[in-house]
Amino acid sequence: MDEKMRIMIVDDEMIVRESFYHWFKKSGHLVETAASGFEALEKLNEVAFDLLFVDIKMPGMDGLELLEKIKADYPETMVIIITAYGSIESAVKAMKTGASDYLLKPFKPEQLSLALEKIAQQKKLTAEYNYLKGCLEKMTRFDNIIGQSEAMKKVFELIPEIAESDASILLTGETGTGKELVAKAIHAKSRRSQKPFIAINCGAIPDSLLESELFGHQKGVFTGADHARKGFLEVVSGGTLFLDEIGDISPKMQIDLLRVLEDKTITRLGSRDPTAVEFRLISATRQNLEEEARAGRFREDFFYRINVIHIHIPPLRERKSDIPLLLQHFLKKYSQETAKRVDHVSADTLDLLKGYTWPGNVRELENAVERAVVLSRSRTLGADDFTFLQSKPGISKRDPTLKEIENNYIAQVLEESNWNVTKASGILGINRVTLHKKIKRLGLKREAPAVATNG
Repeated sequence: MDEKMRIMIVDDEMIVRESFYHWFKKSGHLVETAASGFEALEKLNEVAFDLLFVDIKMPGMDGLELLEKIKADYPETMVIIITAYGSIESAVKAMKTGASDYLLKPFKPEQLSLALEKIAQQKKLTAEYNYLKGCLEKMTRFDNIIGQSEAMKKVFELIPEIAESDASILLTGETGTGKELVAKAIHAKSRRSQKPFIAINCGAIPDSLLESELFGHQKGVFTGADHARKGFLEVVSGGTLFLDEIGDISPKMQIDLLRVLEDKTITRLGSRDPTAVEFRLISATRQNLEEEARAGRFREDFFYRINVIHIHIPPLRERKSDIPLLLQHFLKKYSQETAKRVDHVSADTLDLLKGYTWPGNVRELENAVERAVVLSRSRTLGADDFTFLQSKPGISKRDPTLKEIENNYIAQVLEESNWNVTKASGILGINRVTLHKKIKRLGLKREAPAVATNG
C-alpha cells in the first residue's frame, strides 16, 4: 500500500507493541505505541492519528471504553480492535461502537496487510464524504453568516429576494447576533455592491457629533472645523448606509433623517445649499422600536419609514443547532491565526456549550473560542478551557479583552520561568522568535530587582 499512515498500537503487552511497531515501521508508516488507554488518549490529545490498533483486554480502561472515547472526541480516527479472547458479543459491540475492524490474535502479516487495505478504502470513502459534506456546509454559509437552523435558513432565503430592492430595511436582534453581517450580505448581493458600504454605530457617537458625521459641515461652522468636509450621507453615494443601534438617536436626528429619506437631499452644517444624495438605508436595533413608538419614545413616522422590510435575527440560544458549525468555523479561524493545532472540542464540552445561554450571542461564542484557543495547551478543548463561562455571574464587571488575557498570561509564564525565553516559549507552545515578537508588541519588560539602600 503506497499511502503512509500515522498509527498507534495500544496494548498492555510489550511484545505485541514491539512486534506491531517494527512491522509497520518497516512499511514506512509513522508508528507510536501506548501501554494503556489513558496513555493513548494523552497522545491523541497532542497529535492526530489515522488508525489505532486497540487491545480489548487492558487494565484500568479496556479497549471498548477507549473506543467509545475516541469515537466521541476524535470521530475521524479509525480503530481496529484486537483480542486473544474473541466472542461474537464483543465483536458486535465493537462494530456498533464504531470499530473499523475486529482481529483475533495471533496475526499473520497478510492479515495486517489486508486490514490496512480495508482502512485505506475507508479513508478514501471518508475523504469523498468530507468533500461532499464541505460542499453541503457551503450551503449553510452566506457571506460569512453561518447557520443550518431553520431560522437562519429563512434569513438566507430572504437576503437575495430583498437585495435588489431599494426599500429601507430594519434588522432586529440582540447584541452579537450578526446584524451587520446580514447588512453586508444584502449589500453584496445588490446592484450597489461596487459602491460604498458604510457602517455607523449610532449608540457610540454623541448626537451633536453624529449630525456632523452624517451631514458634513462647512469650514468654520464650529471650533475645530478647519476645512469643509463631506458627511457619510454624501460619501455613501450610490451605496448602502448601515445605521446600527438606530433606536439610540434623538428625536431631532430622527426628523432630520426622515427628511433626507423623503427629499433625497442633505444640507451640510453651516450651509444653505442642498445636495442631492442617493443611497439605501439599512438600520439595526436591539430594541423593540414598535413598542417604543407606541409609547411615544420613538417617532412613529420615522419608524414606519425605516421598517419597510423587517428581518429578525434570532439569538443563539434559539438556534443551538448552529453551535457545532460555528465552533468548527471559529476553531479553524483562530488555530490558523495563532498557529496552534487546536482542532477539536470534546463531546462533554460541546454539551456544556450548548447548555450555556450565550447572552452575547455569536460574538460571545467567537470571543470564548478565541480565548480558549490562545490559552489551550492541547489540540482538544475541554470543559476546563471554558470555566470562565461557567463562573460568570448574572451581572459582571467588564470581561478582559483578548490582549489583556494574552498579556497577563505571557507575563505570568515569563515570571514563573524567570524570563528564560526558551523555557517560556516551550510552556506557551510557540517558538522563541514568536515569543520575542509578542514581548515587543505587548511592551512587556522584566521587573528590575529591588535595590536595598541604607537609610
